[in-house]
Amino acid sequence: MAMADVTVRGAGIFGLSIAWVCARRGAQVQVVDPFGAGTGSSGGLVGALAPHVPENWNAKKQFQLESLLMAEAFWEDVETTGGVSPGYGRTGRLQPINDEHTLQLARQREISARELWKDEAEWRVCEAASVGPWVPPSATGYVIHDTLSARMHPRRACAALVSALAVMGVEVLPEAPAQGKEVHAKGYAGLLELNETFGKTVGGGVKGQAALLRFHEGEVPQLYADSLHIIPHADGTLAIGSTSERDFEDGKATDAQLDDVIERARAAVPVLHGAEVIERWAGVRPRAKSRAPMLGAWPGRDGHFIANGGFKIGFGMAPKVAHVMADLLLEDKDSIPGGFRVEDNL
Repeated sequence: MAMADVTVRGAGIFGLSIAWVCARRGAQVQVVDPFGAGTGSSGGLVGALAPHVPENWNAKKQFQLESLLMAEAFWEDVETTGGVSPGYGRTGRLQPINDEHTLQLARQREISARELWKDEAEWRVCEAASVGPWVPPSATGYVIHDTLSARMHPRRACAALVSALAVMGVEVLPEAPAQGKEVHAKGYAGLLELNETFGKTVGGGVKGQAALLRFHEGEVPQLYADSLHIIPHADGTLAIGSTSERDFEDGKATDAQLDDVIERARAAVPVLHGAEVIERWAGVRPRAKSRAPMLGAWPGRDGHFIANGGFKIGFGMAPKVAHVMADLLLEDKDSIPGGFRVEDNL
């Protein structure tokens, strides 16, 4: 067996995506995770690939925009290679507008989206009645419809990457000695290790709870109502999430907070009443101190690199993160934006 050029430690969405792009560029890659692929927060239910609002533009929002625009080709390549669907679909998103102030703000963002998103996607204010039957109730009669948002099934996306990597000769190993450059992409557990190593808090975890309902509406937009993501998946299920809990004892236990999420979703989208809850899920999402992904060389450890802190937008950021990290690992090309660097969290 050839020596690996890159060892990726962690088989969540960042680790698998980086391994995939490195392998596609011809590198010998090994992925190591004692728990298997997608067993942490990347094994969740929701899969909302949704943009930041088109205003107060910064490097993080630009990076996310570019990544969301890369996503369709990225996931098509993964599915074509491995034969497993990630459940990706750029189906857009609808949000109710419930008061006059929010309506005026949305109209301003409609203008800024044209300037910032160019011709790549739209953020527009529409009459709810013009959208069709799958629309959240709106007190003003208007909704925001953006065409940039997409959905995917997190577990299926991880499985699709594993399958595509296998075709490229890359397996997810429970353990293996280090070979080549090492990428540490171990999510929440990895951030706790970094805190100990650096002797300061560089990141932590935010617990999220989500539910999966048996509900099939077809290829319709995701909804964002009452601060909840409501995602119709391609497999006839619908995901609802999520909570954001900074203080928790058991990161994998669901409780009454999820009951509240489900009831709020049913109140916001009444057609969901009666839909069977087929799974309840909880996990801890890795959040870097900077709130942006933490990317780059590990200070003081030659040949070691960090890719962590996906938090709530890890799946949406993954295509761009993977390419930026592959540039750094394979070509020594550093295009990591300010605010995303490991040093920004120190």
